[in-house]
Amino acid sequence: MDIYAEEIISHYEHPHNKGRLDSSSASFHELNPLCGDEITIYLKIEKGAVADVKFDGEGCAISIGSASMLTDELKGMKISDIEKMGVKNVVELLGIDPGPARLKCATLSLKATQKALQTYQKDAKK
Repeated sequence: MDIYAEEIISHYEHPHNKGRLDSSSASFHELNPLCGDEITIYLKIEKGAVADVKFDGEGCAISIGSASMLTDELKGMKISDIEKMGVKNVVELLGIDPGPARLKCATLSLKATQKALQTYQKDAKK
């Protein structure tokens, strides 16, 4: 269990893919009003898959660590596979069960990602 906590802390202290993506195809800002965590996900989509991804925001170690780990995972993934992701996928990625009090923190970046994809698909239909 400690090794997973150490990895989350490492991602929190040295997050991967942190920053803005000016050439993004879609983005979405998500807020957890219960704790104040906020994450914006930026996706660059090419040929139905994530060509690049970045995130920006502030939050607790679980929120930022999860966003860092998720963005690593998203690179190269097909949109259809991301749409199928849920809480179970995030818990597996983290390697620990954050518990009910921290679950919203852990899944904030996935929620933002899926909403960014919904926006992207709506815009593509126009």
